[in-house]
Amino acid sequence: MSDDTKEHNDTVEGVVTEALPNALFRVELSTGEEVISYLAGKMRIHRIKVLLGDTVQVKLDPYGGKGRIVRRG
Repeated sequence: MSDDTKEHNDTVEGVVTEALPNALFRVELSTGEEVISYLAGKMRIHRIKVLLGDTVQVKLDPYGGKGRIVRRG
């Protein structure tokens, strides 16, 4: 796999608008749509807190539906 395919990822910036049970969050993306997102495993392991109003980077599922919060701030 070349570096060009690795660079092309679907990471979008957004703002957390609602905290849901089981570490799920409703995130409003910079594109204007709302997505339900879950915390990435590394963020859970290192106990990185995500609160309402935080700016996060979300990696979108290529099939639609959910996103994965991969970075805070």
